[in-house]
Amino acid sequence: MSRSSRSLSPREARDLDIEISFLSGLTRRDPAYIEALQLLGAAYRRRGRFSDTLQVDQRVARLRPEDPQALFNLARSCALTGQFESAYDALVRALDAGFRNLHGLSRDPDLAEFRKSPWYRRLRPRLRALRQAAR
Repeated sequence: MSRSSRSLSPREARDLDIEISFLSGLTRRDPAYIEALQLLGAAYRRRGRFSDTLQVDQRVARLRPEDPQALFNLARSCALTGQFESAYDALVRALDAGFRNLHGLSRDPDLAEFRKSPWYRRLRPRLRALRQAAR
């Protein structure tokens, strides 16, 4: 979830904290357990722990450097932590790897601040070209 998402109820926060604790234990025992890492990153994001989300997404991107969704998630995390140049780099890598959810990219609330940055303006011509090629 993004910064603009509704706040969590105390029960939702507690449940997420339990989920995070469980998934953290799994990923400590097996650092390459991709599915658990992806779930952990999503739980951190929903909890608003964006620095933790970024660390997890960096791990997943190292384990799966050609996975377009992993690279897109890394870009979202970079954007949420204000690292717009890194978000740009991750998005370029995601596009190179085949990420094509351009509508989602243009609407994802986690990328809202990034879309206001000069780094996003650098990306626009490429996005326009990909949209035209998809027609």
